[in-house]
Amino acid sequence: MSLANAQSEPTMRSFFTSRFVQSIMLSGILLQVGIWIRNFAILLYVTDMTNNDPYSLSLISVAEFAPIFIFSFIGGTFADRWRPKLTMVWCDILSAASVFIILITLYMGSWRAIFFATLVSSILSQFSQPSGMKLFKVHVPASQMQMGMSMFQSMMAIFMIIGPILGTAIYYRFGIETAVAIMGVCFLLSALALSFLPADGKEDVASEQRKTHIFAEMGQGFRYVLKNRLLVILGGCFAVSGLAIGLISPLGVFLVTEHLGMAKENLQWFMATNGIAMIIGGGLTMGFSKKLSPQALLILGMVVSAITFAIIGMSHVFWIVLLMQFFSGLVMPAIQIAISTLILGNTEESFVGRVNGILTPLFMGAMVIMMSLAGTIKASFSLETIYVTSALLFVVGIVIMLPTLKMKTGTAPQPSSELK
Repeated sequence: MSLANAQSEPTMRSFFTSRFVQSIMLSGILLQVGIWIRNFAILLYVTDMTNNDPYSLSLISVAEFAPIFIFSFIGGTFADRWRPKLTMVWCDILSAASVFIILITLYMGSWRAIFFATLVSSILSQFSQPSGMKLFKVHVPASQMQMGMSMFQSMMAIFMIIGPILGTAIYYRFGIETAVAIMGVCFLLSALALSFLPADGKEDVASEQRKTHIFAEMGQGFRYVLKNRLLVILGGCFAVSGLAIGLISPLGVFLVTEHLGMAKENLQWFMATNGIAMIIGGGLTMGFSKKLSPQALLILGMVVSAITFAIIGMSHVFWIVLLMQFFSGLVMPAIQIAISTLILGNTEESFVGRVNGILTPLFMGAMVIMMSLAGTIKASFSLETIYVTSALLFVVGIVIMLPTLKMKTGTAPQPSSELK
């Protein structure tokens, strides 16, 4: 036992003293500060400028999430072609440049340009994030990979708590111009932190050869998914879940102001509650994941989500809505872990990237489409109807997933010769 402890301690020490880990974590913290200030300052600014116009609010969500659908696969492809450190540094520099251009337009009185701050940084992140993952695999030993992923997830959950509070406070205390300027500075400081990463290595010959076969490999990926019944079912579940989440994502501020009759800045407390629940849910899911199959874990998470969304829509009592928000966040890690386990356990190693690239746009595309329609739907239907409809869509996803309970998982199918 003492030998194991002696071995694990240097492993943790070497992890946290790594120049790569220190640089990438500092960059991640700075980016999270900038992103959360962007999300909430712009949201509150647009609500003030448009008098809570639902169409304008839905455009913010579209600007934030549409690039994930459109550019995620493209960004992942170029992450393998370009030097990852250089890509990440330039993405942060270009994000900062776009933010300072937006700041100039704000001083000139063109407030609608604020939408492009979200759009540009969201697009660039689709090129930066895959490069970061590639660097993580290069510089972090396999024995420390899980520790690193857990650390990043914890950081994201913590910022879900403090991010909304920070963004709201900066906007109301200093105004939109200062908030936008802080965003730009955060992106520049992130680029500076990334400059301390180890230098990029030169691409090998095999990587250069793969560049000429992208379209063929994309076709193989689609055929691989279509021949795997569980992945097809999972794709259907992704699409329906995207519709359910996209329907209500832009309407949180109306839930607070119209449904509960509270000031819009109270939205930050609902976001913080959700973040706390996700931290707790992550620990609980680790225990349940050993007792439940990933299909059962996913269905359980969707059942709880359907129930909580329905109650949120029908209740006008603050503490009930807040409690349902907590339970909704509590099962979110279960859903995320189950999905990752199903994809990795049922996909041959050489197809994991392409399977993710195919399934993720199904979710994001459905979500973005519904987000773009959320303003029109809000103008025609009550919040109660919208939230109950979202819950019913989750029920449809549950029905789609039920046949997978009888399927054996965990053994990835090997690609047939016709796919190669």
